[in-house]
Amino acid sequence: MIILLMLIILVSFSIVTPIAVNVSKSVEDEDIKVNWVDFNITYQALNDTLEADIQSYNSDTKLNWVELLAYLGTKYGGNFKKYKKSDLTNLISQIKCGNDINEMGNKLGNFKYYKEAYGAVLDGFVGEYETEKNDAQNKASEKKYGLKVFSPIAKGYSYSHYDDFGSSRSYGFRRKHLGHDMMGGIGTPIIAVESGVVESVGWNQYGGWRIGIRSFDKKRYHYYAHLRKDHPYNDIYEGKIIKAGDVIGYLGMTGYSTKENVNNINVPHLHYGIELIFDEKKREEHYEIWIDVYALVKLLEKNKSEVYKSENEFYRKNDIFFPETNE
Repeated sequence: MIILLMLIILVSFSIVTPIAVNVSKSVEDEDIKVNWVDFNITYQALNDTLEADIQSYNSDTKLNWVELLAYLGTKYGGNFKKYKKSDLTNLISQIKCGNDINEMGNKLGNFKYYKEAYGAVLDGFVGEYETEKNDAQNKASEKKYGLKVFSPIAKGYSYSHYDDFGSSRSYGFRRKHLGHDMMGGIGTPIIAVESGVVESVGWNQYGGWRIGIRSFDKKRYHYYAHLRKDHPYNDIYEGKIIKAGDVIGYLGMTGYSTKENVNNINVPHLHYGIELIFDEKKREEHYEIWIDVYALVKLLEKNKSEVYKSENEFYRKNDIFFPETNE
């Protein structure tokens, strides 16, 4: 009877105890292997840590927004609904007093996981770059530090959106929506969020005319779908190097058709998504990690690419030099 009671208790415990599926650790070297990412960082947390990073650029204590977010993510167990700016303020004060954020984070348990996971999303989004001075008499460039990524929608063009990640889709088969829809006018210039290499281009039954751009560090795949019928993009081909802020295509409503160049989407919009890649082999086996980019898209409103029209095409107005593109 006692043995039976103990078995019941053990089974009950195993049912209610959560299993950590997000992280696996190598006992030998403590490497972190990320199997899944729930990117639910709020806009406010993204904005506050970004500002802290930028404001500390020329200070004695340089802050890193990915590390700040990783520490907070560890503190909250990944639930940023708990976020309070006072927590960030206290963390920054501890760092300025000489405490090492990595040592503090490691004491909380899963800091390395959150640093790896959030870094896969945000690494390279902030850094140094050069811009052209807005002076007709002076063609010199100006060095800056800040966001190096752009909103997917060009400056001066409106759109509407809401957090639709995970909502139901039924065309072809029932599935979850693994991207972010931005409703706008047909022909709205679409902007490359991040610099990288065109990995896929052309027609897809679900996404219509689409473009996929892989970041230079190979961690992110930016997906732009439902582009304009007849003229989805200009001079885009696999292997082409794209610079963040470039015009890469035009908003449309193509897709949901096995036949090419068909408008089968009810409302014109850009489907924008980010896939994280930690393991190429798993990706080839169709194990994909897509994240909710709603809060991130709101943050990118801070940096919109201004464009101009020449004949039938749009181009970026202000060029920017990024070290990683060598141009």
